[in-house]
Amino acid sequence: MGLTEWAYSLSEAMLSEPLPRRWAHSLGVAKHARSLSPILGDDAELLEAAAVLHDVGYTPTIAATGFHPLDGARFLRDQEGADERVVRLVAHHSCALLEAEERGLRQELECEFELERPDLVDALLYCDMTTTPDGTRTTPTERLDEIVQRYGPDTIVGRFIQRAAPEIHAAAGRVEKRLAEASAGGQPM
Repeated sequence: MGLTEWAYSLSEAMLSEPLPRRWAHSLGVAKHARSLSPILGDDAELLEAAAVLHDVGYTPTIAATGFHPLDGARFLRDQEGADERVVRLVAHHSCALLEAEERGLRQELECEFELERPDLVDALLYCDMTTTPDGTRTTPTERLDEIVQRYGPDTIVGRFIQRAAPEIHAAAGRVEKRLAEASAGGQPM
């Protein structure tokens, strides 16, 4: 079984029944990741696998800390023996260090999981922050607004996402620039 086939199967098993909306979101993020293949080169499959798995930490049976990037990465590493790079991308997706800081878990996240290459971290962040909870495309601004409205501006997630907004917009800009360069004849990352 290939990496992406395994990732889709696991994500579906973990999310589709207990959290169908998270499953729809994960499928949308993975579809968006596939569309970035012109700038990903040999890492296209890796990013798609991380994209479909990025929210498995929400699964009630593995949510130990309540911080889904950490719970998901630990599950993938400890229970599934997943590819180390996929695990690192899941652990650090979408400015996870900032949310970990809000939760008092930053040191744990940093000590347990190294950062993956910045261009891949940007690409996964871009896919996540341009996909609605239902799996359709959106803009980073609309996605950020939706998150703040859903959780509330004074919650852990609301505070974190507002702090992360400048980096989310910067990462989206970097990915869109690479896409534009690739369509103009540039090379993959």
